[in-house]
Amino acid sequence: GDDFAIYLVDDTPKTIDDAYSSLDADFWKEAVRCEMDSIMANGTWEVVECLYGCKPVGCKWLFKKKLRLDGTNEKYKASLMAKGYTQKEGEDFFDTYSPVA
Repeated sequence: GDDFAIYLVDDTPKTIDDAYSSLDADFWKEAVRCEMDSIMANGTWEVVECLYGCKPVGCKWLFKKKLRLDGTNEKYKASLMAKGYTQKEGEDFFDTYSPVA
């Protein structure tokens, strides 16, 4: 009805610069630090020199606030995602494999 107005506010940052310049910057920095620690501890990737002629795959930070049932913040989550969609078959990769049980 006309008695109520609903405002949807999505203050989740879209970029790491947005996250680091927000009011919750300390929480986002801790979330990024936890994600990087997890990646390094699990041996998911390692830093290497890029070979001549190779095009590295970029990455993007995704941010999400986990909420409690009452709507308060429970956790700040950051995920580092590879931009695999930028690769072109025949140019960046040649064969694809699907594990079969």
